Amino acid sequence: MSLSKPIMNLVASYLQNLYIHPIKTKSITSCVVGSAGSIASQIISGQSLRLDPVLAFGLYGLLFGGTIPHYFYGFIENVFAEESTAFPLAKKLLFERLIFAPFMQAFSLYTLARFEGKNHHAAMKQLNALYCTLLEANWKWLTLFQVINIAFIPPMLRVLFMNFVGFGWAMFVASKRRQQTQKKE
Repeated sequence: MSLSKPIMNLVASYLQNLYIHPIKTKSITSCVVGSAGSIASQIISGQSLRLDPVLAFGLYGLLFGGTIPHYFYGFIENVFAEESTAFPLAKKLLFERLIFAPFMQAFSLYTLARFEGKNHHAAMKQLNALYCTLLEANWKWLTLFQVINIAFIPPMLRVLFMNFVGFGWAMFVASKRRQQTQKKE
């Protein structure tokens, strides 16, 4: 019982901040989760900890990982409202999987490379090498989580839910980027 009170206080504080400052809260959460995913990926792979990918994933989460999904989920809720369209869940999911996911995958790969200090040419080379593999994996492994997210998670908590899923995804992306870099060397 003694452990549950601090946890409940933390959850209550997080939800309060999510309600009062949704973008700031989602951005900070994305920063922490992205950085943690990068660290976990490096630890699991047995490599020594490199700071540049950790900072890249953290900065990406802070600047884009909370804001873009926040506005995206609000957009699909308005465009595909339950009362104004037939099959809203299917339409939201198709829009997310076929339009948003491919764009975000390309944007993420390029931006992460640039945040690591790579020049435009190197970032584009990495994007071209990894894009199709990661997008296919995204469609294969994250579609079920997006169905759960869109069908059952309240809109205010959707970015948080995908951040938890994103922890594993960040580990996967970091390992693929690391493998691609090692092939180059």
